Amino acid sequence: MIAPYVTAWSGEEDLPCVLVDLPDDRLGYASELLTDRDGHGVLWRQTALRRGDGRPEFAKVHPLRQRRAMERLLCQVCGKPADQDESGVLWLLRDFRDDWPQWPEGMASTEPPVCRPCVPISRRLCPSLRKGVVAVRVRQCPVVGVRGSLYRPGPLAPVVVRGGDFTYDDPAVHRVLASALIRELRGCTVEADITG
Repeated sequence: MIAPYVTAWSGEEDLPCVLVDLPDDRLGYASELLTDRDGHGVLWRQTALRRGDGRPEFAKVHPLRQRRAMERLLCQVCGKPADQDESGVLWLLRDFRDDWPQWPEGMASTEPPVCRPCVPISRRLCPSLRKGVVAVRVRQCPVVGVRGSLYRPGPLAPVVVRGGDFTYDDPAVHRVLASALIRELRGCTVEADITG
């Protein structure tokens, strides 16, 4: 069975990490490693790396592979470099042109881009793309934040408050356990139909 690069597998469980409140009011792990944080100092959810172990869980994304694909602009399906030309990087997005006049300009995305050969596979395997998909070229796509769970200090251990998206300039981001990297899509052009 084919499963996209960013898809989590049933054998990839969260690692048993103990969350703690650090003296500087950041969220941390009791036994934290340098690799547990990104370049902005945000803590990331630790999940086993066992791609292909068990069955693919198409509704779940593996945090490390998603982060890697977003940081390096890799195809979310095959893990190779995404398609890029003078018009920008190729993204497949749900079609929300009727709901948002400037769509997708300024949109935050946790979905990595794609390469041209993986477009038909992506359309076939992603249930949300079956509802209407548009190929978009994006000239600028800066990393702007993370999706994750916000924690507050608790009497014995940090307590989850809510999930959501957090920009890197939000002071609350240092109390977040991140699970996905976010890029903002700018300079967007709808591509001629390559989604067929």
